[in-house]
Amino acid sequence: MRRARGFTLIEVLVALAIVAIGMAAVMRTVTSSADTVFYLRDKTFAQWVALNRIANLRVTGQTPGVGNTEGDTDYAGRKWHWRQEVTALDIPGAERIDVRVRPAEVKGDADSGWYTTVSGVWGDAVAAPRGDSPDWGSQLMGPPANGPNGGTTPIPGNPKQ
Repeated sequence: MRRARGFTLIEVLVALAIVAIGMAAVMRTVTSSADTVFYLRDKTFAQWVALNRIANLRVTGQTPGVGNTEGDTDYAGRKWHWRQEVTALDIPGAERIDVRVRPAEVKGDADSGWYTTVSGVWGDAVAAPRGDSPDWGSQLMGPPANGPNGGTTPIPGNPKQ
């Protein structure tokens, strides 16, 4: 009489342990990936909050005061904490603006816990015209008339004109 051969209890337990370890590794990878996606989403929103803060300062036209300012804003269904640092530059009338942003529920101090820092420049410095700007209105549009550049202005050093 032949005896039917199957798996022993030990073999089944070893196989089950291997599958359990493999599934735990897969779950850890999926969880880590999801955490990374959520962090990158929050980092992107933080950058948008900072860019909006700088854009609002530029649009108002008011000179931001040198120093630090903090505040909170609502964006994308969440509260965000921002810190704005304005420093004067060596150029008269120009200031550097650094805006740091983090979710309001994330705790940190003045130097840590920030998700992003965006820098911008605000200024009212305008240079006097130098007189070497080209006269863009003097050029003709359309096919070339009688020269390599349409016959509008001579090209220096070109003997064919």
